[in-house]
Amino acid sequence: MLPVLLISVVLATHTGQAGTLTFTTPAAWTGRAPASSMRVAEFVVPRAPGDPEDGELIVYYFGGGGGSVEANLQRWTSQFESAKAPIRTSSVVNGLTLTSLDVSGTYVAEVTPGSTERHNKPAFRMRATVVETGKGPYFIKLTGPAATIDKAGAAFDQFLQSLAFR
Repeated sequence: MLPVLLISVVLATHTGQAGTLTFTTPAAWTGRAPASSMRVAEFVVPRAPGDPEDGELIVYYFGGGGGSVEANLQRWTSQFESAKAPIRTSSVVNGLTLTSLDVSGTYVAEVTPGSTERHNKPAFRMRATVVETGKGPYFIKLTGPAATIDKAGAAFDQFLQSLAFR
């Protein structure tokens, strides 16, 4: 028998938008209040044994903006110092085009947007996806210690497969 991983559907609503991105949240993830109006949803992804911190998944929507798919993939790649080339994939889920990036190494992103202070977190990983909708792109970033992101991989894949725009 397979364990039930999916427990809730979260609806994201945006002013002036004739449609909503929906998704099913894995049971192990804990929701938290979005830190800004550009964040549709935020989740804490439980750490793997031995990891120093939890991972996080954030869904962003910038009112139809936020840059091209390629610009985002390049920016996300630049947030890591890595000897390995990032992995890019594309898929279609429920009529939505998803372009994904998997990158790992030392996480060196800005601590806050525009900040000169940067993270320095070795052995980190990010799985990020641009979701193209009729009302502009959504951006999904799963970031954290590499073992935590590895452990959350199947749940993240199910999360992506649940995406729909209604």
